[in-house]
Formats: sequence, structure tokens, C-alpha cells
Amino acid sequence: MDKAEKGTWQRVLEPIDRITEVIFGLLMAMTFIGSLSVATSGREEVRTMLIAALGCNLAWGLADAVIFLMRTWTERTRSRTLLDQLQRSTDPRQGQALVAAELPPRIATAVSTDGLEMLRLHLLRETVGTPPLARIGWEDIKGALATFLLVVLATFPLVIPFLLIEQTGPAIRASNAVALVMLFLSGWMLARYSGGSPWAGGMALTVVGTALLFAIIALGG
Repeated sequence: MDKAEKGTWQRVLEPIDRITEVIFGLLMAMTFIGSLSVATSGREEVRTMLIAALGCNLAWGLADAVIFLMRTWTERTRSRTLLDQLQRSTDPRQGQALVAAELPPRIATAVSTDGLEMLRLHLLRETVGTPPLARIGWEDIKGALATFLLVVLATFPLVIPFLLIEQTGPAIRASNAVALVMLFLSGWMLARYSGGSPWAGGMALTVVGTALLFAIIALGG
């Protein structure tokens, strides 16, 4: 049963989802701002480019939010199908195979037959009767909204230098500096979440993100 249906607290988005959405929105905005260095850099052109960057992130934020809801519904439908198959299965070995197929490969190979049987029985006890329907709830709507906002809000720190600095060249350099700092902080947080070295993670994402940005621009993105 879903945690929200039990009434227990759960995150709107997992840390890795929040950070990766920010990175995605950041790269999208960096693509537009990076194009300014090779485009006509008058104030009107800059204004047009910034509006285009915001519009692009609005569109992709909306698309990401819809995909988030689709993924959530698909995962719950898959879980319901698994529980239904477990309840209809009369052979414990078949049920164990179903459980093992849902586990990460390394964990599935490490768990003994007794462990798989305990998991199978626990799932059957927790889902007596008809498995819950796969539905989209308020918590999922909040998750989709958070996804949308993270992609869109990642644009604004890169825009601020253009609002504070009159000359386009220094504004571009300041915006790029802000982008590099945000990439570093995102890598730092991902590394901390995974248990790795924050400094190494920050530097790695900064380098990879910058290389990816140049690749996107070169490919016409």
C-alpha cells in the first residue's frame, strides 16, 4: 500500500530527483545564455534570449511534470500487477521468482530462498484481498508541481546578472560563474547523498556539465 494511503509522511521528491531536476533546468538555461557569446549581444537580443530561455524551461518543466505522473502511475500499476500475480500463484517457487525479479540484481542474487519466501509471505499478508488500485493522489500532484518548479526556478539565478549588470559581456561572464557554482553545489549534494566525496562529486559535475553544455550548443541545442 502507498505510504500516502497509510497516512505516514513521505518526501514530495527524493533528493536525487530534486537535484537532477535542478541540473536539467540549469543546463537548459545555460544553453541559451551560452549562445549569447556567439550571437549579437545588444540589449534587445539579450532580452529576447532570456525570455526564450524562461519559455523553454517552462515548457520542459511542464513536460517533466507530466512524465513524473505517468511514471508514478506506471510503477503503481506494475506493483498492483505483481501483487495480483502473487495472490493467484499457488507455487511458492513461482512467487519467489516474481519477488526476485523486482529486486536489484545484486540483492536478488544475495538473498537466499528462505529470504525470498519471507518477502513473499510478508507481501501476501500486507495485501490480503484485492490489491489497491493504481491512482494518482494529491501527493503525486505535489511531486509533479515540485518537478515543474525546480526546472523553471533553476533559470532565475542565471538571469540575475543580466538584471544587475548593464554591459552584456560582464553579465554573461557573471552568469556563467553562477552556473558553474550551481553545478558544483549540485555535484556536491549528489556525492553526499550517495556517500561519495563531495569535492570530487562537485568538480566532476562541473567538468561534465560544462562539456555537455558545449556539446549541446555544438549540436544546435
